[in-house]
Amino acid sequence: MEEDDIFAEEVYMEDSEVSFIEDTEEDDSTDPLVGSIVGYVQERFSKAETARNAEEQRWIRSYRNYRGIYGPDVQFTSTEKSKVFVKVTKTKVLAAYGQIVEVLFGANKFPISIDPTVLPEGVTEAVHLETEDTIKNMNKQQTQQTGPMEVPQLEPGETMDDFRQRLSALTDKLSPVLDNLKEGEAETPSQITFHPAMIAAKKMEKKIHDQLEESNARKELRTAAFECALFGTGIMKGPFAVDKEYPNWSEEGDYSPTIKTMPRCSSVSLWNFYPDPDASNMDDAEYIVERHKMSRTQIRALKNRPFFRSNSIDTAINMGESYTKEWWEQAMEDDDQSTRTERFEVLEFWGYVDTDLLKDQNVEIPDDMEDVDQVSANIWVCNGQVLRLVLNPFTPSYIPYYAVPYEVNPYSFFGVGIAENMDDTQTLMNGFMRMAVDNAALSGNLIIEVDETNLVPGQDLSVYPGKVFRRQGGAPGQALFGTKFPNVSNENMQLFDKARVLADESTGFPSFAHGQTGVSGVGRTASGISMLMSAANGSIRNVVKNVDDYLLSPLGKAFFNFNMQFDFDDSIKGDLEVKAQGTESLMANEVRSQRLMQFLQIAQNPALAPFSKMDYIIREIAKSMDLDPDKVVNSMADAKLQAELLKGFQAQNPQEAPQPQEGAPAPQGPGAAPGVQDTSGAGGGNIGTGTAPQPGEQGFSGNTGDQGAA
Repeated sequence: MEEDDIFAEEVYMEDSEVSFIEDTEEDDSTDPLVGSIVGYVQERFSKAETARNAEEQRWIRSYRNYRGIYGPDVQFTSTEKSKVFVKVTKTKVLAAYGQIVEVLFGANKFPISIDPTVLPEGVTEAVHLETEDTIKNMNKQQTQQTGPMEVPQLEPGETMDDFRQRLSALTDKLSPVLDNLKEGEAETPSQITFHPAMIAAKKMEKKIHDQLEESNARKELRTAAFECALFGTGIMKGPFAVDKEYPNWSEEGDYSPTIKTMPRCSSVSLWNFYPDPDASNMDDAEYIVERHKMSRTQIRALKNRPFFRSNSIDTAINMGESYTKEWWEQAMEDDDQSTRTERFEVLEFWGYVDTDLLKDQNVEIPDDMEDVDQVSANIWVCNGQVLRLVLNPFTPSYIPYYAVPYEVNPYSFFGVGIAENMDDTQTLMNGFMRMAVDNAALSGNLIIEVDETNLVPGQDLSVYPGKVFRRQGGAPGQALFGTKFPNVSNENMQLFDKARVLADESTGFPSFAHGQTGVSGVGRTASGISMLMSAANGSIRNVVKNVDDYLLSPLGKAFFNFNMQFDFDDSIKGDLEVKAQGTESLMANEVRSQRLMQFLQIAQNPALAPFSKMDYIIREIAKSMDLDPDKVVNSMADAKLQAELLKGFQAQNPQEAPQPQEGAPAPQGPGAAPGVQDTSGAGGGNIGTGTAPQPGEQGFSGNTGDQGAA
């Protein structure tokens, strides 16, 4: 998502209880209290900015290696002619990024699921309703009112899910029998089993997936995954409530869009993310500062969002643009530009603030937080003005940012990426390649020696085809001499290949994993390729687990908590848990599908069939083939219905064994009856008794022995 879109649409739930600083008519640019809160945010930002300097140096090197740009630390001698840069880093980064995305979205669904806890609290895991009691109680109640009532039953073609949904609409009519609901699974076919916890979980999962799709979460996650592979850390934020506009035109042709409020998440550039320097992960972070680069139009649009102070925004705009490019922004630009831009620097602060400092800003502190030294708050500042000041609206309180490392560095907040791991080998490959190119250019051309004593003085000594030299003495051919240097570029290329192998080992991402040809040995067989790819997935496996633990799981929990807090639909609530499913696709689909098919064959054994969950096996086979199981696999109720239909169809149309046509040859093979083609009398190809055919008879295929007849 573009930053402009976030600024234009992001709002907070207006009906939530959020304490904020009220807008005033007075200019607070000189208010010492306002200055104190601005100084608090700027102090935290300055501290985080200084602590991040070493990380920025690493990121710049990674960026240059990815782009194929030599930094100022690389000095070329006057004898070096080649400036070639072999962008192996780019190949590795894109390959890792592509594999991460393929694993995360291989099932064509956002890798987050909602399931009931093992022992759900507050909601019954399973209940059943006995049909006989239902009939009696429903008829008794209905007879007293309007007469006998028809008991709901499955209609032709109706699934159990459809049936349950239809029953949910009859809550009032079913109220007389709700007391007869019994906990546990149904024991007889005449009973209907409901799973309230599972139903709530799947409704919550469907709602969250819909919210993620509306947020364009796949695109945002891909952006974070790319920076994760390149720089070592990917950042996302959310969910925030936004007003999304759906186009709509009236019958008269007037444009009247539908506005819908929904949660939204977005990616955050690593360069604009300033965490608490004393933290090693988001759980330890006391605060986060995000640096925004906003235009005059964008900062003015903040007035339309809840809890933003219009007068402070006007004051900040009147003070003029304040955005100054950081050193790394200038280093990443392809051409030199001025360090000043027509933009505003806006700092968004999320973290803990002294309670007394908030009280000085007339922020209403809840009673249960009066005795707390610090409370979590969200503060926006620009040009010394407080644009927004609210207490953290989320319950429980948390900082809505998620940082996922490519490779965990236990001593730093930021991780280590592909580019940093192969920094040295990239330098070696560039050096050997430049030497090989310079040597090839030197050895491919002649070095000319000139004896000027034999030439007429004042001549141009450049050499080109058709050049004429005027000679004044000496023997012919002794004024100019050609010298050829040896070609040692093969030795340099061998060293280049060795450096590339070291790059494979340092990154844990071998070249054959991203399309390198020429794999020999075991890699030339199908099983060998499968083993090599399985070994290559080892490094990606750890990365995807990091994505699950540091991003998908907390992001899914944040959406879950958001819906639990702000959504008033009780049908989606319960004792549920969020699960990240990124690691489910780590195994190669071909291998996984093969193993599932092997297990399916074993499960077809009549003795083992009762212990096998066939519906799960079929759904997993569909997933391994990159198919949506919800679209290609029936539910148990649908499968039972189709089985009954197929059984009835076969009963009405019995298949008869085909009869051989008159004059057609008799069937052959082990199961065929003896005939003219099988003279053994025993069927098939077994040796047995029978009359051997004579030459010229039907069935004879041997040599007649009369070789001279031809």
